Amino acid sequence: MISPNTIQQITNHIDILDIVGEFVKLKKRGTNYLGLCPFHNEKSPSFTVSPAKEIYKCFGCGKSGNSIGFLMEHEKYSYVESLRWLAARYNIEVEETESSAEQKLLNQTADSLFAINHFAQKFLSSQLTDSAEGQNIALSYLQERGFRDAIIQKFQIGYNPDIKDALTKALLDNQFNAEILPKTGLVAMRSNNELADNYRGRIIFPIHNNSGKVIGFGARVIGKADRAPKYINTPENEIYSKSKILYGSYFARQAIDKANECLLVEGYTDVVSLHQAGIENVVASGGTSLTTDQLRLIKKYTSNLTIIYDGDNAGIKAALRGLDMALEEGLNVKLVLIPDKEDPDSYVNKVGVTAFNEFIAANKKDFILFQLEVMLKEAGNDVAKKSAVANQIAETISKLNKAEDFTRQQDYIKQSAHLLKIDESGLTHLVNKIKRDKVSKDEKKQVADDLLLDQQLAARQPEDVLDDSQLLFNRDEAHEKNVLRALLEHGLHKWDEEITMAEYVFNELDQFHFDNPQLEELFETYKKMFVDGLQPTTKTMLYHSNESVRNLVIQLSMQAHELSTKWDEKMEGMFILNRDISRQDILMSVNYYKLRKLKKMFEENQHDMENAPLAEQMRLIELHQHLKTIEREITKQLGTVIIR
Repeated sequence: MISPNTIQQITNHIDILDIVGEFVKLKKRGTNYLGLCPFHNEKSPSFTVSPAKEIYKCFGCGKSGNSIGFLMEHEKYSYVESLRWLAARYNIEVEETESSAEQKLLNQTADSLFAINHFAQKFLSSQLTDSAEGQNIALSYLQERGFRDAIIQKFQIGYNPDIKDALTKALLDNQFNAEILPKTGLVAMRSNNELADNYRGRIIFPIHNNSGKVIGFGARVIGKADRAPKYINTPENEIYSKSKILYGSYFARQAIDKANECLLVEGYTDVVSLHQAGIENVVASGGTSLTTDQLRLIKKYTSNLTIIYDGDNAGIKAALRGLDMALEEGLNVKLVLIPDKEDPDSYVNKVGVTAFNEFIAANKKDFILFQLEVMLKEAGNDVAKKSAVANQIAETISKLNKAEDFTRQQDYIKQSAHLLKIDESGLTHLVNKIKRDKVSKDEKKQVADDLLLDQQLAARQPEDVLDDSQLLFNRDEAHEKNVLRALLEHGLHKWDEEITMAEYVFNELDQFHFDNPQLEELFETYKKMFVDGLQPTTKTMLYHSNESVRNLVIQLSMQAHELSTKWDEKMEGMFILNRDISRQDILMSVNYYKLRKLKKMFEENQHDMENAPLAEQMRLIELHQHLKTIEREITKQLGTVIIR
């Protein structure tokens, strides 16, 4: 974990105009800057950057965030990757928090693997282009396949010489840890306990993570494989997990976002060839079955997935794997089968990019209906198998359970019933039954959870009533949000000579809780940061590691309209914008919040008095009088009469 001190150093250096301005052309307008939104197509600029608040917001598509959020959204970095990118930009040394011995070892190993992979990529790329063996054997083969120098350099393709230990010696000569080398897959331990190259005589495809670092390699034989496997891939290690990686995603992420479609192919060369042809919104599964993590990676960029596989039986079966998972992840899936004995690589080189694009557009098959056609073909005239097919397709259609999928679901039922040659209402009934069974299962779980909660509430003692009064439900979040907004804006200002405004708020709200758990979390997070001396403000909390905290701070801070600076010129001497209203803001926000809470307490107490025995009523009357006293004190401060 990156230490809070490092995060604070990074956030103190951040200039949102510097970060966003690298990707978006901005023009000054008033106190803010405007530009064309990079997240949706627009002709009139609605993308607003506030340098004072360190926030961006598009009032067209609604996307908003801070500098880190912008990098996460635009570059598809993780939170930690964004921090490291910023640290490198501002030359800040990243300090890690104290961790266990096991975690330290894990981090050290991961750092070593990244360093080894980086060195190996440089070495293998130079072997391809600079050595006689690489040029004569590997580079000439790639050129025969139609790969040009520019695309080879872009994907950092390399070559491992057909020598026992060329790469191994280079790694050891540069002081890399011999014990870690086998984890990369580049080096293997032989029976005589000697280290030797594992990918000899193969073309090497580096595999990058979303920030462009090399995390693994795919090694391909040159020409046809006889006994040896066609590809050898990096084994699972501390930085490489094949189920979470899509080859080419680093190079494709922006093109996918722009096209709002991801093309999925099987092999490395398919990706490289299509990129060379100008089709850049493409990634590869690396020959493995699609996983939930891979589908979620695609969903970060787009909801539209088009799978392009070979047209043989193996390609068809590979394409059908993971369909239900894709639907559950909310992806709209299409399928294109390349004509038999061709793959995307060979086909685009054979027909050219224009014809390839036309073929893809004309031959997209609906994934669900294609699956049904395949299953019906396999079932033949077997009645039992056809019944099983009907149940399976109903199960698949039931995965489309979002409101926006209703029309699609009805259309699938109609077309599937036609292909199955069964009554449409019967298939509808079957789909609905599957959905009801799932809802019933979920409801039973909810009933069990509610019963447990009721038992816990029933176990409370009468003397707990006053302590529990602050837990009464309150659906109106406006006052809770207003307290947090004021706290973020003024919390570090002085309330008096002894305490800050934040400490005043903590003291005043000591007996209360926020009804909205997310707002309560933000309040407690602010409190902890304040106690730890981290000086929480709107700006510093914009860069908190918790995404829900960051989003709430942005929501509380950014408004579509702001007062013009010209008000102070027009209303001379009034200081509309430049007067200090922090104390009044805090006082009113806290008191209105408390009045809302008191109202709920009155309602609960009144309800209890109506149903309580005489002895208990006396205690509840005393509680009512106590609440009235508190209310009078608050309204006196506000100079307000509360009307209910």
